[in-house]
Amino acid sequence: MRLLRLSRIINVGLRFGLDQMIFDQASATRFGGWVQRALPARRFAAPRAQRLREALETLGPIFVKFGQLLSTRRDLLAPDVADELARLQDRVPPFPSEQALAVLAEEYGRPADEVFAQFNAQPVASASVAQVHFAVLPDGTEVAVKILRPGIAPVITHDIGLLDAAAWLLEKLWRDGRRLKPRALVAEYARHLDDELDMMREAANCSQLRRNFADSPLLAVPAVHWDYCTRNVMVMQRMSGTPVSQIAALRAQGVDLKALSRAGVEIFFTQVFRDGYFHADMHPGNILVTPRGQYVALDFGIMGPLNERDKSYLAQNFLAFFKRDYKRVAQAHIDAGWVPAHTRPDEFEAAIRAVCEPIFDRPLKDISFGKTLLRLFQTARRFEMEVQPQLAMLQKTLLNIEGLGRELDPDLDLWQTAKPFLERWMNEQIGWRALLRHVHEEAPNWAVSLPQLPRLVHRALTAEAQELVMARDAEHLRLRRIQNRLLIVIVALLASLVLICLWYGW
Repeated sequence: MRLLRLSRIINVGLRFGLDQMIFDQASATRFGGWVQRALPARRFAAPRAQRLREALETLGPIFVKFGQLLSTRRDLLAPDVADELARLQDRVPPFPSEQALAVLAEEYGRPADEVFAQFNAQPVASASVAQVHFAVLPDGTEVAVKILRPGIAPVITHDIGLLDAAAWLLEKLWRDGRRLKPRALVAEYARHLDDELDMMREAANCSQLRRNFADSPLLAVPAVHWDYCTRNVMVMQRMSGTPVSQIAALRAQGVDLKALSRAGVEIFFTQVFRDGYFHADMHPGNILVTPRGQYVALDFGIMGPLNERDKSYLAQNFLAFFKRDYKRVAQAHIDAGWVPAHTRPDEFEAAIRAVCEPIFDRPLKDISFGKTLLRLFQTARRFEMEVQPQLAMLQKTLLNIEGLGRELDPDLDLWQTAKPFLERWMNEQIGWRALLRHVHEEAPNWAVSLPQLPRLVHRALTAEAQELVMARDAEHLRLRRIQNRLLIVIVALLASLVLICLWYGW
């Protein structure tokens, strides 16, 4: 079976000319050159990036999802390849309703019609990992039931193994293989898929995001019905709205598209800088809009975490961009440890200036925020910058948000929309407000520690005194050992002298 799957992958690769993408390199290995000469010469009308996308679509949903993940690593890909892979969409036919009912019966230990007051066997959405059905709980609550695709786990494990083998070959045969780290990319992809295969994890992601935006007028997140959730099934509140990509329908409903585009930017920056936890798969298929202009988030399989250092780095860089303070941008990279400490700030500053300065000659609304960040990452790579996976996901999400925002409002100025938010966040991180917040956060710990302080001080002083005594004893012992060794040497020399005198009769 594995050989058949591998042979199909090779056949598809040859059909779309993927071998030429690998072996058409000036410094390919001898083996790569031999393989290229052994294959018949072929010409293709479509460009290489398009052929790669079509090959992944032909190979199936697991490879499509890998291409989607690969498109987020624009710091490692040629621009034409990254742009083409970003067009990949899950177009997976649903699995039979009988299989969905069988999964529910196995998970709940009884038929679906005994669990739900009503269950619609016709799926409303289908993807590579799961599909969604509408249902009604016994209390009349309308819900969406997300069911993991039966038998998908072994298929994923099998395909991941083949991808890893292909990545190994790329590292060996392609001159850029080691730099692109394809095996590391496959491992990262496998980790994301493992998260998506656990509906309980996705339900927890949904619950966290809902808590972060409780009572928000900008974003609605469905409630999770935990009593009905298992590893293979997630049950959540049924949400209604118009897909955000249907611009004409939104306009007909009277939705303010300009306000909607600004709200999307605010939601993104709120997730990043307030919560450090953002929805990392914000393509139009995962977003609805209510008639009153509120976003509705769907599909929570991939979420991106950010720690305080990440947030501080991003905010400092964004604000420095606004002020053309390239020295601050360079120093932020060095302080974060993402470029080596030996990097010369002035050289790094000059490289960043060469990237950023030309864009400021254009109107701000014509500047791509996401692409500017991408160029910054590409420049930093020349200075051995370590790529951070969470920032790669952030970059992809930012590009999605910017593209969506400008589709809603072509005149959207992402820079000016984001700047007040970032300045407010930075003001909260420094100065007296930040001091008061940190004091408030640490007060419970101080309340526990302060009564113990005298005892801890006494213990520390006692330990220090004992260490001094032990140190003196150790020094004394060391001196005694030296004296004993000297005495042994002296006695040995004297004994030798006595024996010599007796031998010669002195």
